[in-house]
Amino acid sequence: MDAKVTDHLAKVFAQYPLPVVSAEGVWLTTRDGRRVLDLYGGHAVAALGYGHPGWTRALTEQARSCQFQTNAVPMDVRLRAAERLVRFTGLGLDTVFFINSGAEANENALKMAFRMTGRSQVVALEHGFHGRTAAAGAVTWGAAQKWYGFPRAPFDVSFVPRGDLAAIARQVTEATAAVIVEPVQGLGGAFDLGADYLRALRQRCDATGAVLIFDEVQCGVGRTGHPFAANMYGVTPDMITTAKALGNGFPCAVLMMSDKVAAALKMDMLGTTFGAGPLACAAIEAVIEAIESGRLLEQVRRVSAYVRKSCIVGPVIGHQGAGHLTGLKTSRPAKDVQRELLERDILAGTSSDPHVLRLLSPYILEEQHVDLLRAALAELPK
Repeated sequence: MDAKVTDHLAKVFAQYPLPVVSAEGVWLTTRDGRRVLDLYGGHAVAALGYGHPGWTRALTEQARSCQFQTNAVPMDVRLRAAERLVRFTGLGLDTVFFINSGAEANENALKMAFRMTGRSQVVALEHGFHGRTAAAGAVTWGAAQKWYGFPRAPFDVSFVPRGDLAAIARQVTEATAAVIVEPVQGLGGAFDLGADYLRALRQRCDATGAVLIFDEVQCGVGRTGHPFAANMYGVTPDMITTAKALGNGFPCAVLMMSDKVAAALKMDMLGTTFGAGPLACAAIEAVIEAIESGRLLEQVRRVSAYVRKSCIVGPVIGHQGAGHLTGLKTSRPAKDVQRELLERDILAGTSSDPHVLRLLSPYILEEQHVDLLRAALAELPK
């Protein structure tokens, strides 16, 4: 940090020793001139990498045209972004509510489930993460013991173990308003829940009248190599929430709803100031355009398969996850492997599983970059 600048930032984030001043493609440049391969993608946000020309151009043109207007004023860019997203998703979740963050998307999804069902209980999964706000934090595993901060949760929550089909039958009942789940858990270690488990959730929700919410804040918008994990698994929820990659760094999020959910909407039931801002909508359009025109879903599938094939070396003993939400299982603490990689100019992430190194790479990652990771891992102690 510049010696003349006083640091007034709240001390709530652990920080890497990585003072970034610029970035291009999949590379970060630090204040002291290091070039660091970014396999963390700004925590799953930089889907297109850095400096993508189409994304930059779209934001520049929209800023020159009109940088903001209230949702009380109709704008074509909103209609285009929603239509592009619905076509990209292809799941029949045809009603779109644009908002600002993944936590806010989950708050609104839970609110809709309560309004639709008149019930007061939610089922979530152990090790799941859904955000740091009141409702989203209430359905986040371990939040109450670590950071929740509110005097009480706003509703009853029951957590079920991952992969336990019998627990689904016991805990998802006629009293359950919603089941909220990350199809591929992010912070939980890039843990892939699998098609059979998600189908069981869908069937149980259908049987009990509960609403099924897929939180694809981290695993959505192409990260699995498919538009959404719901497409990959062939399981359609009643609502999908997503953010992160959706704007490639411009803050935005979305709640997508089935016709059944949309039928419950009333005027003024949902609201936002900055959601569906024209800059956010321009960013969303540009992200989807880049994914489709650049055939990035195919690239994610190909390159992520190469990661899994070639990077079981050194301290890495296995893998899990899907697409570019990859968990590399480590024989030693993942935080130590992460530190050692950063010393070799490669940035990776960790997770709540102490033996899972988490990769959230930009979709433009190529095999030559994976070779650099493999070579670095091969140098590390097992």
